[in-house]
Amino acid sequence: MPKLKTHKGTAKRFRVTKNGKVMRMNAGRTHLRRRKKSSKKSDFRHAVPTTVTYIVKQVKQMGGQAVEQ
Repeated sequence: MPKLKTHKGTAKRFRVTKNGKVMRMNAGRTHLRRRKKSSKKSDFRHAVPTTVTYIVKQVKQMGGQAVEQ
């Protein structure tokens, strides 16, 4: 059976930690940035874990080697 290719859209949006958590960035970072407080904008810089189980399963299946690093 041939190797599975990494889904590049998934690799750009998610990363998997060593413990197997799937991390994602917060939405709303780029739109209407002038009006947002600096504390709100700084909160967007940090990745948060994804807890929805079916999304975690899909990301790990589609990610391949690129997401696991």
